Amino acid sequence: MSTPVRVTVTGAAGQIGYALLFRIASGQMFGPDTPVRLQLLEITPALEAVEGVAMELEDGAFPLLAGIDISDDAEKAFDGANVGCLVGAKPRGPGMERADLLKDNGKIFTGQGRAIAASAASDIKIAVVGNPANTNALIAASNADGVPTDRFTAMVRLDENRAKSQLAKKAGEPVSAVTNLAVWGNHSPTMVPDFDNAQITGRPVTEVITDKDWLEGEFLTTVQQRGKAIIDARGSSSAASAASALVDHVANWCGGRPTPDGDWVSMAVPSDGSYGVPEGLISGFPVTTDGQGGYEIVQGLELSEFTQNKLQGTIDELQQEKSAVEDML
Repeated sequence: MSTPVRVTVTGAAGQIGYALLFRIASGQMFGPDTPVRLQLLEITPALEAVEGVAMELEDGAFPLLAGIDISDDAEKAFDGANVGCLVGAKPRGPGMERADLLKDNGKIFTGQGRAIAASAASDIKIAVVGNPANTNALIAASNADGVPTDRFTAMVRLDENRAKSQLAKKAGEPVSAVTNLAVWGNHSPTMVPDFDNAQITGRPVTEVITDKDWLEGEFLTTVQQRGKAIIDARGSSSAASAASALVDHVANWCGGRPTPDGDWVSMAVPSDGSYGVPEGLISGFPVTTDGQGGYEIVQGLELSEFTQNKLQGTIDELQQEKSAVEDML
């Protein structure tokens, strides 16, 4: 077998972490021939809980699991890491303003960015899930001196998966029939699932689903508000679906599962100015991946006036978030 991939997971005792770790250990993120070593980071009060998770992982007897390390010290947790899944973040509490959440989580991701620079492997790749994910990724990247910015991404794949599911259900087709679906902008209620360029069974979505009012109304709001709907229904936020989306995100990017020819996936990556997104913002884009850590933003897509207007709204939000944490960048 090959050398194990060292995977650091932050917030490892949380609900998303718990749903994620067993899938990594089983080979779903890096394939059936790649062993993994899990490096779990938690806050000190949660160390006992994460010890319990480690026991369960051991009891799973996963052939690909080469070892487990547990720490409350970020530099130790990122030591030699090839991939970092930054799941842990402070949740938004009652009465808390988004700006307050940005400040509180900014401190966490400032420290983690520095720890990544200090101790991670030279090929480190980071996927941020903890919200506000795009701006937390920007903070971590800004504080990881010497680590290329394009190694930092944020997850909008959950939004893509949600959008594909809604389109498939409306069209009466399997989810696998939906391709070329991009999610633009921020992982927040302003993000924009792009039905202009998506396809169902190889045909434009707008030809298969001719109800324009549904596409611009119920479809958009259902995807944007899906996280809230899940909280309302189950009393806590998305966990298993978020973990599944993160497996998809990393597998396509650097887990040996490149995007199929002619298709693309959604990743929040540092903007190069494409589609009018200011350079440097970490924004959702359609990308193609090589499965080995490379990605390219898909160029030349035409956006309707409706989608362009929505894109501007999510860009505005990203710029506001960046301004709120300027002192951490």
